[in-house]
Amino acid sequence: MSHQSLQRHLPPYRADHVGSLLRTDRIKQARLKKANGEITAEQLREVENEEITRIVEKQKEIGLKAVTDGEFRRAWWHFDFLENLVGVEGYDTETGIQFHQKQTKSHSIKVVDKLDFNGHPMLEDFKFLNSIASGHTAKMTIPSPSMLHFRGTIEKSAYEDQDEFFHDLAQTYKKAIQAFYDAGCRYLQLDDTSWAYLCSEEQKEQMRARGLNPDTLGQLYAKTINEAVANRPDDMRITMHICRGNFRSTWISSGGYEPVAEILFEGVNVDGFFLEYDSERAGGFEPLRFVNRSNLSIVLGLITSKFGELENKDEIKRRIDEASRFVDLNQLCLSPQCGFASTEEGNLLTEDEQWAKLRHVVEIAEEVWK
Repeated sequence: MSHQSLQRHLPPYRADHVGSLLRTDRIKQARLKKANGEITAEQLREVENEEITRIVEKQKEIGLKAVTDGEFRRAWWHFDFLENLVGVEGYDTETGIQFHQKQTKSHSIKVVDKLDFNGHPMLEDFKFLNSIASGHTAKMTIPSPSMLHFRGTIEKSAYEDQDEFFHDLAQTYKKAIQAFYDAGCRYLQLDDTSWAYLCSEEQKEQMRARGLNPDTLGQLYAKTINEAVANRPDDMRITMHICRGNFRSTWISSGGYEPVAEILFEGVNVDGFFLEYDSERAGGFEPLRFVNRSNLSIVLGLITSKFGELENKDEIKRRIDEASRFVDLNQLCLSPQCGFASTEEGNLLTEDEQWAKLRHVVEIAEEVWK
């Protein structure tokens, strides 16, 4: 095995992370003040800049190669991005998204006009992150194109024809990917919860009730993602995080990856997948047998971001070893199973526990891929 393969010069890295971090008290206070009209948008941004600089330093300090802004400027992992696309509007709903035991704040999105990409506030957010990454890789996270269809309502006045909608969606994302590249982004992650729903019989029933066909949805989503990433520059790495729902330490979907493994690993042309493997709900590693591309990275989310208690190192190493029966160890990486705060409320652990988790990932990776 070459020295280069051990070092992993390209993302995803041996020790990586999904992206979102617990919002600090200072961020929460400033956002509240901004909402109450007590401070200006500029003043809020100033606080965000300072806090993001602090957490980027912290990520470097604990040994991560990829740094994110923790999604500190967002309220949601997906809506903030999607509602700034041309043709999409955010609105408040009567109920939130139902998780096991909990419900999110009420907000959603709708497609009211033809989709397009024409600049985006998150380009500036990325540029700021990139300017302080110095020597580290600035990682940008955005929702996968699937999420606009999966979470949004498409008004008939905007699109009568499903094919036209998916075509425009792919083109919109293609422009977005190029715009982030032009802003300096070389590591982009698409976050996607729809695949986990397609692994869950209970969720598939609910999808049918909404008029969606789970049997064809995976094909449609894969085709759209592939069109979106098709012409990405050679030096840009795009990964996808397959999420099972993450809100205040609860979840939505259960079920192993078997139902979608073939289409994902053989049919979605990204450079790596972040897979949640922190509980029995994710099933075993057998679906990884569909990983037939030697250039595809699989990031095992074996460390939970939902609770503060640290996992047993030997147990995690055993599980990496188990996964390596299906995928070459050289293609495997390690990360927490999800972000720490998919919404601004965050999971139920402390900031110190969050950093300890990330340090745990770095230490285990250093021992496994030494």
